[in-house]
Amino acid sequence: MKTQGLTQTLSSQATWPLHSVAQTQALEHEAQAALPAHTLMQRAGLAAAQLALAIAPHAQKIWIACGPGNNGGDGLEAAMHLHAWCKHPIVTWLGKDGDMPADAKQSWLRAKDAGVTFAEQPPVQFDLAIDALLGIGGQRSPEGLMAQWLGAMQRSDVSVLCVDVPTGLLADTGEWLDTSPQHHVKAKRHTLSLLTLKPGLFTANGRDAAGHIWFNDLGVTAQKTPTAWLQHSQPAHAPRAHSSHKGSFGDVAVIGGAPGMSGAAMLAALAALHGGAGRVFVGLMDEDAKHAATAAHPPLMVRDITHLALNESTVVCGCGGGDAVHALMPQVLSSSQQLVLDADALNAIARDTALQSLLKKRSPRHKPTVLTPHPLEAARLLNCSAKEVQKNRLHAAQQLANTFQCVVVLKGSGSIIASPGHTPVINASGNARLATAGTGDVLAGLIGAYLARSEDPFAATCQAVFAHGQVANAWPSDAAALDAALLAASVR
Repeated sequence: MKTQGLTQTLSSQATWPLHSVAQTQALEHEAQAALPAHTLMQRAGLAAAQLALAIAPHAQKIWIACGPGNNGGDGLEAAMHLHAWCKHPIVTWLGKDGDMPADAKQSWLRAKDAGVTFAEQPPVQFDLAIDALLGIGGQRSPEGLMAQWLGAMQRSDVSVLCVDVPTGLLADTGEWLDTSPQHHVKAKRHTLSLLTLKPGLFTANGRDAAGHIWFNDLGVTAQKTPTAWLQHSQPAHAPRAHSSHKGSFGDVAVIGGAPGMSGAAMLAALAALHGGAGRVFVGLMDEDAKHAATAAHPPLMVRDITHLALNESTVVCGCGGGDAVHALMPQVLSSSQQLVLDADALNAIARDTALQSLLKKRSPRHKPTVLTPHPLEAARLLNCSAKEVQKNRLHAAQQLANTFQCVVVLKGSGSIIASPGHTPVINASGNARLATAGTGDVLAGLIGAYLARSEDPFAATCQAVFAHGQVANAWPSDAAALDAALLAASVR
């Protein structure tokens, strides 16, 4: 059981509730009404100071950049504690005497009385920086001194601890307020999320901006239904029964692989096979590739597309389909028992209203469908731009799910799984190793395998997305280890 008020990393449980700015502010107001004045800010400052010591125990000179509001008040409280613990905090503060929230003013007075050092400019050298400038309330791009101070933190090689959220990042969406500069990604970056965890820390630019994320609920338990759930791990699958057989785990049929693109369909098929499907059939559109595919991968059953039993299979369609897949879509949408649509199948639907109608009719017929768009494919389906999708990934994913009555996986940093009637899930596994051609085909095939053996399409999709990312997390980072892993895999 989680101890209230304890700062912790997120590896301690499988899922975490994520709350919007509006929900967090409502929770804060409720807690403030029930607690003595200034309690939450004092708890926040103490938590930030304790975490600062934990991540940089040998730091002596600590620069704390404080904004004029309550986030700055949290920083002032942290400075007071660090000063009492014989550290040397130096505060640069954007507040003005008498022109600040009541809690922040009290923290300012407490820090001054404690003898904390205030400065007009950041120190030339420092061992740790604390960003307490804006927090969740920021809605405008940082400018002036605030922008200068943020730039100094980004250029520095020391650790940066962000209080609640990194300044300039929208807590609900993970979008940077200032999109013009290239934000420097620091290896030694930490964020202490206070009271609640915010969805923007885990999707779009949030994961790079926040770095290692810590959480302290300040002793307050959120009772509201979350905006989203963070999927941080998943339970191990139960072992397969000894009496099981290939028919116990469902059939997957992969349709795609137009001339010159057969590799995409083969990647999806192999992922379905290794993901646990009982049998995997492959309907390649490239006739010349069929014999080579059969010879190279005997466990896969290569068939003519017209001979695939779509009404008895989980179908994965679109991987490497090209424009030619469009002609197959009416039959695929009408006949497939369960369906995963990826890549060119999504593009075909985006430009054909008749196909969109067929897709919408699947749900009332109890035929589950999963869409796996990247942001540009999602934009085509929503008739907007990829930039608009990325501005609010949670909204875009849910809009797609509601429009087409499907499970949707909006791929990207912090992939989002949405479905009608479900609270969306942000996936925490994966890294930039997935930013290469073919990984989306693998994901589509893996989802197909998980769907084939599950009665819950949403849960199966969440599990497949997490497993896909975990492979990237576990992949060797250096060339020697990678060669050894590939060699080991080749002899098994």
